Amino acid sequence: MHVDVFAALADPVRRDLLAAVASRPMRVVDLTARQSISRPAISRHLRLLTEAGLLEVEQHGRERHYALRAEPLRGVRKYLDNIEAPATRLTTGALDALDTEVRRTSRDRRTNSSSGTRSGTRTNPPREDIA
Repeated sequence: MHVDVFAALADPVRRDLLAAVASRPMRVVDLTARQSISRPAISRHLRLLTEAGLLEVEQHGRERHYALRAEPLRGVRKYLDNIEAPATRLTTGALDALDTEVRRTSRDRRTNSSSGTRSGTRTNPPREDIA
């Protein structure tokens, strides 16, 4: 039976289990000690994560060690990247344009300050008194 990766990630306990095994393989007893649910419940979550392809299991004697498989998470990342609004993405072109604008503004301020005016202030011509 194949479980959808998104369905596997939907449960907070399973997300915690994935975070725990992300740094190194762990045994069921170690994973159970981190949670407030029973060992059989943890085993059911681990089985589901394994069926979704998110975990791989290695048998070491009587113990099973669970390790993260990152490949299925790449599909999740790709999906999220595709639905992210393009306006919220910082592209190299946008950053280059920002850099150009900052440099131009800095240059304009230096030029204006050396000529005795401040950028953004308006100098009025001398006022003639009306008699």
